[in-house]
Amino acid sequence: MNKKIPAKKINKKLTHKELVGKMLKNPKVKTELSRLNREEFAILDEILNARKAAGLSQAQVAKKMGTHAPAIARLESSLASGKHSPSLSTLKKYAAALGKRVELHLV
Repeated sequence: MNKKIPAKKINKKLTHKELVGKMLKNPKVKTELSRLNREEFAILDEILNARKAAGLSQAQVAKKMGTHAPAIARLESSLASGKHSPSLSTLKKYAAALGKRVELHLV
């Protein structure tokens, strides 16, 4: 008795654009992306624009905060990834290094 062994399914390699399109068909992914766009990405845009307007590099901000450039890179990337939210205290220190202040509003 010869049983036929099914052929392995060959997965086509997807381009980044194809993968994103495929992922966005999942309602949970779409909902989470919308949430991130409203919250974390808005904060990231604000701090990056403020740093750019101040004409400071990550290393310069780090020096003013009494830390190191990789810590600032982690802070900025954490907002981009949504994996970690910096504390209000950290955001205040970052803002102070840029000559700004943080305002928090409940709506």
